[in-house]
Amino acid sequence: MYLSCLDLEGVLVPEIWISFAEETGIRELRLTTRDISDYDALMKKRIGILRDHGLKLKDIQNTIEKIEPLPGAKSFLDKLRALNQAIILSDTFVEFAKPLMVKLGMPVIFCNSLELSEDGYITGYRLRQANGKFHAVKALQSIGFKVIAFGDSFNDLDMIKQAETGFLFRPPKLIEEEYSHIKSHTDYDALYKDIERLITANGN
Repeated sequence: MYLSCLDLEGVLVPEIWISFAEETGIRELRLTTRDISDYDALMKKRIGILRDHGLKLKDIQNTIEKIEPLPGAKSFLDKLRALNQAIILSDTFVEFAKPLMVKLGMPVIFCNSLELSEDGYITGYRLRQANGKFHAVKALQSIGFKVIAFGDSFNDLDMIKQAETGFLFRPPKLIEEEYSHIKSHTDYDALYKDIERLITANGN
């Protein structure tokens, strides 16, 4: 039985940190896992910038409330979930994700959580598991699922390579060129058709 595992930001919704950077005018917050492969270094940098500018979790949540799914993302996800089960595997946080999940029809998401000070500053984060996307795919395979995985960033590559079938979706040029052996899509319809063909040819 096939199951799809997909990234969230850059695939279904805009990058949260980029949206927040645009709202605050803080250019350094535009950096994401598309730019920096070391997630811990990236998060420590972000937390330091937030503290330096006196920005709290609530400030980010106010921006997230305004974010809408990417054009076509909701209908794509609806079709995908009708075709086979789908799980979003994301390095975002529970404290960020809920309003976005409501707008996407409440799909299943595995993500992480934040550590907060009493006055609402982000002080750290707790990973559900190191390299959690890869381990989630492996665990699903261990109970009999065949996994189709897709994402756009450095932190998606391990799950894509571990899956029976993996795709890149709208990756930055650097990743697309370095991993040219992984089929890349820019269009939801084309990606859906590839997944549908695979499932139809091999049985659900």
